[in-house]
Amino acid sequence: MAQANQTASMNTAPFPTRFAYARSEDQGAGREAHHPVVVIGAGPVGLALAIDLGQRGIPVVVLDDADRIGDGSRAICFAKKTLEIFDRLGVGKPMLERGITWNVGRVFHRDAELYAFDLLPETGHGMPAFINLPQFTVEAILVAKAKATPGVDLRWKNRVVGIDATSSGASVDIETPDGLYRINADYVVACDGARSPTRALMGLDFAGRVFEDRFLIADVRMIANTPTERWFWFDPPFHGGKSALLHRQPDDIWRIDLQLGWDADPEHEKRPEIVGPRIARMLGHDRFALEWVSIYTFQCRRLEQFCHGRVLFAGDAAHQVSPFGARGANSGIQDAENLAWKLAAVVKGDAKAALLSSYDVERGQAADENILNSSRATDFIAPRHAGAKRYREAVLNLAVDMPFARRMLNSGRLSTPTSYDTGLSTPDIDSWTTATRPGSPMPDAPVVRAGGESDFFLAMLPATACLVVFGPAPETPDDLAVLRVGTDIVDCEGLLAKRLDATPGSAFLLRPDHHLAARWRHPIHDQILAALDRLRGKA
Repeated sequence: MAQANQTASMNTAPFPTRFAYARSEDQGAGREAHHPVVVIGAGPVGLALAIDLGQRGIPVVVLDDADRIGDGSRAICFAKKTLEIFDRLGVGKPMLERGITWNVGRVFHRDAELYAFDLLPETGHGMPAFINLPQFTVEAILVAKAKATPGVDLRWKNRVVGIDATSSGASVDIETPDGLYRINADYVVACDGARSPTRALMGLDFAGRVFEDRFLIADVRMIANTPTERWFWFDPPFHGGKSALLHRQPDDIWRIDLQLGWDADPEHEKRPEIVGPRIARMLGHDRFALEWVSIYTFQCRRLEQFCHGRVLFAGDAAHQVSPFGARGANSGIQDAENLAWKLAAVVKGDAKAALLSSYDVERGQAADENILNSSRATDFIAPRHAGAKRYREAVLNLAVDMPFARRMLNSGRLSTPTSYDTGLSTPDIDSWTTATRPGSPMPDAPVVRAGGESDFFLAMLPATACLVVFGPAPETPDDLAVLRVGTDIVDCEGLLAKRLDATPGSAFLLRPDHHLAARWRHPIHDQILAALDRLRGKA
């Protein structure tokens, strides 16, 4: 029978996983050092935020209470939008090289396949719908990038034990192997996870639902010919009355999720002699090794506000969702992207501090969207009352022959980026046929650079506000980047124009996070200037 190792790290990437504590210049300096931004937590969200800020010229200190990357694969599914963010930060290539690419999912009821879906059925995108890559590898790649990014000061074994926020900044008390010290910051961003010590220190708590069900996560090492797809079962024969999920990871590791029920004893269920037979029944053999085991409870909760004066919250420190749908880590990385350009503009003095309130609004909107989708999925996967169970059984039975019923099945709506509905976007004054409205993420398309090199549209965009013009550029402000389609890039297959409903003379104002801020058929200078002021929080 397979043996379990609940704490074994499966990291086979050529990166260190432990990091030595080093005394910083701020300790014992006889003064309280000051930094523009302090990020608490060196997980994927905190690291992505720090790299983004560093690349925008903002010095940032990252504090983490550990000296190593976490054990176990934890988050494994990273979505297209997140991969586009990673690519802009300069880590997209190693993520893709080490990850397992997938677009297809299959849903089963008992031992019969109900239907399959393709999350990216069209061609012409630089990134796949998803890659599967264990979180420890993602963190290792981000740590290496952070250490190579000027202005990023990554401090291990620096545990935050106190925080005092004022209207002009925040003071952070830090415990280290060499004792306590304090630093001051213009802004502090808490990215310290679901159990966020920062949240506790500030007396803040989540609001939302905790679902009465428990799930087993197991990472197993085995050789298998199963396709690289997402497989989800309702009431499988190997786990009657419950649900199950299977994902391939790199290095012959497979992620298995098994619904256990609210009455399950977490400590009992994690024992190798209990886990092993469960997995063997699912796989039909015992030729596997348990690498990591955990038990989790569905939770859909969030802080009422993500901005508390000069202290801001991102990722799991700000919100939690059920894992089915891969919305946790992806949402957190997108928090970091949304916050980075705004925080950089405020720190540099290019925007007023009020711009940060749009972070709270926009990512609060995203959190609500994720919580809604996760709650609906959880209610369908684990119905709590007789009526809900009868409804699910009826849908599952109808879905065998009736395509309309398949749309009612919910095995976890997979992560998609949020289209923001906020005051940073300029309403349309022209008519358009595409769904890429102001506030939406920009679509990708294959292009050719002016020098003849093939590329993708999103990879060509700067990390600043940018006007994309189809044809000659109108008069624009001096500080606005302009990308001319037909001159700077060629829309080689016409997909970019099609996906944007662009015609000759059309112009699209993009935010630094590559969401659409405004669009016009034939803009004039004053329209562009007003939309740019609105984007920067000046209007």
